[in-house]
Amino acid sequence: MHLKTFVKNIPIVGSLAQRLYRMVKSEIAKRRGTIGSKEYWEKRYSTGGNSGAGSYGKFAELKAGVINEFVAKHKIQSVIEFGCGDGNQLGLAQYRTYLGFDPSPTAVSRCRERYGQDPSKEFRLLSDYRGETADLALSLDVVYHLLEDAVFENHMVTLFGSATNYVIIYSSDSDDNRGDEGTHVRHRRFTRWIDKNLPAWRLVSRIANRYPYRGDHSQGSFADFYIYQMRLNGAPPTPRRVGGLPRPQSA
Repeated sequence: MHLKTFVKNIPIVGSLAQRLYRMVKSEIAKRRGTIGSKEYWEKRYSTGGNSGAGSYGKFAELKAGVINEFVAKHKIQSVIEFGCGDGNQLGLAQYRTYLGFDPSPTAVSRCRERYGQDPSKEFRLLSDYRGETADLALSLDVVYHLLEDAVFENHMVTLFGSATNYVIIYSSDSDDNRGDEGTHVRHRRFTRWIDKNLPAWRLVSRIANRYPYRGDHSQGSFADFYIYQMRLNGAPPTPRRVGGLPRPQSA
């Protein structure tokens, strides 16, 4: 039985049950140890894991519906994604051309095998990013999995530096990490970071999740859609120097 389900079934109510769950989860995490973002995902994929619930079922359909509608409405010709994962989400996408990057060699290999006969799609390791650009850049269920500050900043700089018109981020937007201590989740107020470091971009739309998180990751998500557009009178998508990183770098 899943740990959280087990705790919920204990005849304890309210905050006491939540505190118990957090204590047990934190202790398990300490014993396992924490590994870096890149290592975590490669280990997950190489041992048979997938991109998670957010890339399957109703969540995949939700994301595809929102993004496909946006692509059609704005006549997007090219899409670039950082964190393509195992490619399952992409199976519902309607893009003219697509370039996907991921830090996991196993994930990239899976995508190439699955879409090898589709010339409109290409996949590369994140370490092989060389400044390619597209009309729209995507970051879906990625930001809150980036534990390290430098990796987060690299991701954001690269993401916005690769987009010529639009960026869509699907993530939580909070600094509240209570209950996720010791896990491979770190929530960040990324909108504030963008306002401070990427002035050439403006948030034009936030679309709330149709399935909000209510304690069960299989039924709800804490991620919403955040759509950014380059300001008409703004500078090219060259970000300020942040965190000692003068230009886009791969994680």
